[in-house]
Amino acid sequence: MMRAWILPVLLVLSGSAVAAGQIATGSPGTGAALLLAFLALAGVDSPLVFPRSIGAREAERRSAVDGRPVVLWRPGCKYCIRLRVRLGGSARQLHWVDIWRDPEGAAQVRAANDGNETVPTVVVAGRPHTNPDVGWVRDRLSSSA
Repeated sequence: MMRAWILPVLLVLSGSAVAAGQIATGSPGTGAALLLAFLALAGVDSPLVFPRSIGAREAERRSAVDGRPVVLWRPGCKYCIRLRVRLGGSARQLHWVDIWRDPEGAAQVRAANDGNETVPTVVVAGRPHTNPDVGWVRDRLSSSA
């Protein structure tokens, strides 16, 4: 869990340092804008943006019961963030597995992607789909409801 917070904390600290430098050189507007940009990046990469991750085995079990897709993802992945943001509130209906925290999830991603940890990999009815279109994922969600 601690690993997921490293990048957001570094972004906040870096943004603060850059903003302080801009303010010290007489550019408070630029400093404030840069700080806001760093804070936004930290927020998007924060574990708070993603629904709580569960293990791959538990995600498979839940998916078998409710038919909802499983998303195998990792912190810092811009494609995972894009999928999460575009899904909006419906993202909470999916089963999320952080492959950096779950070795079984990481192995599942590698098996589906020729040994690569390419994410997001969305598993629907036992079939993996690498970096699918958000509309396709939404369709799978509505058909499982």
